[in-house]
Amino acid sequence: MTISSIHSLFLECSEVSTDTRKIQNDSLFIALKGDKFDANTFAEEALNRGAKYVIIDDKNFYINEKTILVEDSLRTLQELSKFHRNYLKIPIIALTGSNGKTTTKELIQAILSKQYKTIATIGNLNNHIGVPLTLLRLAKDTEIGIIEMGANHQKEIQFLCELAMPDYGYITNFGKAHLEGFGGVEGVIKGKSEIYEHLIKNNKLIFVNYDDSIQNDKTKNEIRYTFSTNEINVNVYIDKIEASPMVEIKYNTVRIKSNLIGIYNANNINAAIAIGNYFKISDVLIKEAIENYIPENNRSQLIQKSSNEIILDAYNANPSSMYAAITNLIQIDKTTKIAILGDMFELGSDSLIEHKKIINLIKNESKIITFFIGKYFYSNKVNSPNTFFFENYNTFSEYLKENKPIEALILIKGSRGMALEKVLEVL
Repeated sequence: MTISSIHSLFLECSEVSTDTRKIQNDSLFIALKGDKFDANTFAEEALNRGAKYVIIDDKNFYINEKTILVEDSLRTLQELSKFHRNYLKIPIIALTGSNGKTTTKELIQAILSKQYKTIATIGNLNNHIGVPLTLLRLAKDTEIGIIEMGANHQKEIQFLCELAMPDYGYITNFGKAHLEGFGGVEGVIKGKSEIYEHLIKNNKLIFVNYDDSIQNDKTKNEIRYTFSTNEINVNVYIDKIEASPMVEIKYNTVRIKSNLIGIYNANNINAAIAIGNYFKISDVLIKEAIENYIPENNRSQLIQKSSNEIILDAYNANPSSMYAAITNLIQIDKTTKIAILGDMFELGSDSLIEHKKIINLIKNESKIITFFIGKYFYSNKVNSPNTFFFENYNTFSEYLKENKPIEALILIKGSRGMALEKVLEVL
């Protein structure tokens, strides 16, 4: 069956599902394979739960005329999403970067949805499966699509761009993330810049943080829309930034008080402002959208627990975001400050040296008590009056139960695998 024919059947369906536990009536179920599962085995269950059609790639699970047998279900999902994107021809904004992708995407959607009907990536479903599923959520009445793209190796962004065919693009930053897969910082820059290559080749527009020298240099001769806090001769000039601890922005005489913590979130807000300006959203609506945006999912959340204020930033971590979070904690004026920091993953051969850099950054900060958790930090442990090292979370948890802080500002940050939000249960 051709992709065009499959698309016609898709248009009869209410949505696409890859999980029988979340099947909706009249949905299209696509059976994907993983390392530990084969969803072909759930095809009959999907039909019984209300799916209108099922796509499988194993003939042994063929059921009836509602079964669409293909060579590769994943490739069919991807090709179907590309066909659907071209079928609708909706303007699409794509964004990638080492840090801040999801927050920036959510801010962009908050602003653009004030005036347009938008569809955006849910959470961080930003990979070779998540991007196609987002594209297949686009509807005839959608006016703008906002697609987040994640990557941990070369050519991944290029592939996602070939599916989404973005009309606009933005890179939040080039940081020390997924160094193992990209092969170092230069590899990160090369991999993320694949979005530039796609946009330039297709004469599309790039949103650029003018203050980022790499972004600026790579796009200086291209079609672009710029923002800056230093240069006046740009499309959007940000007059002033403050963070104590919430970020406040001033531009065009408008003062915006966000619910985002830390100066490192300022550029996420600035990018969303610039994109809102480009799409002719009024300053009043931009201000309203940003001020009403509340972060969640362990991303830069400010939480009150007993007598403590907690900056919960435990969704993920890499050297760049860890440095930014610590730098922000250092500049906040608070009598008692504590940092609970977990290991950073996917750094490959740079793991030990990058963890050592983080230790060196904070070990001499006399106003901050720091708890380092995990084997990489523990392997670099040093003797310092304000630093404590724990090889794993369990040993730290036992210590914390007997030594609970009082009236402190506490930063909690670590890679997703560390799951440091568990600290909240102990505090």
